[in-house]
Amino acid sequence: MGVRFIRIAVVYLLIGACVGLGMGMSQQFALAPVHAHLLLLGWASMALAGLIYHWHPTAGATRLARIHFWVHNLALPVFMVSLGLLLTGTEAAMPFVAGAATFMLVGLALFAANVIMNVKAA
Repeated sequence: MGVRFIRIAVVYLLIGACVGLGMGMSQQFALAPVHAHLLLLGWASMALAGLIYHWHPTAGATRLARIHFWVHNLALPVFMVSLGLLLTGTEAAMPFVAGAATFMLVGLALFAANVIMNVKAA
């Protein structure tokens, strides 16, 4: 599970970097929150989760880890696309932003519960 998280994290790193490069080249920074969320929820959070699951394979082998992976990777793209639409003027995207952000929080809560229950001191 750790490797799956790390591999997808680098995909989000590249996407976030491309969004940042695009904003810089165009000097249009409306998508700065999307850029930041891609790098924090996509790259940083998923890479750290991957490392934790790698270092604590008991936690990585749980059903919670698998559910966390899928919830995170289903919520984040919807969250980022709908947030991008909202930030560029599509007010109808707000329910999708709220729903995806809530679903993302559920995934993060699953990760927290998994760590609390299954990560033990060596």
